[in-house]
Amino acid sequence: MPKPIRCILLVDDDPDDNFLHQLIIDESELCEQVRISDSGPNALQYLTVTDHPDYVRPDVLILDINMPGMNGFEFLEEYDKLDSQLKSSIVVLMLTTSLNPNDKHKASLWTDIKAYRTKPLTSAMIQEIVNTHFT
Repeated sequence: MPKPIRCILLVDDDPDDNFLHQLIIDESELCEQVRISDSGPNALQYLTVTDHPDYVRPDVLILDINMPGMNGFEFLEEYDKLDSQLKSSIVVLMLTTSLNPNDKHKASLWTDIKAYRTKPLTSAMIQEIVNTHFT
């Protein structure tokens, strides 16, 4: 039986968080594949170079805020400029350690962000994404 989510793209510079989040996604059995990008620019490249042999179009993009070089909001500014076909139907979840209410408010202003959650990712969060966007 196919899993409801074909691919999740994790955009986070923290290898420990990525390891944990991939483990949680795998254990949820709700996603076929996980791709990891350790920076905003690398994620943008992954999303735009679709002829790469390892490319799988993500259904879900899980985005951290606090990353060096290009933070999550700066990523969203560039993501917003992408061709609508490259980003159509991608569910963007902002997942962060930030407890700053300004970050949550700023995230609420982006129509691409479908949810704002605090780390760590949980299987309940993945189930919520499936229930809300893939049923």
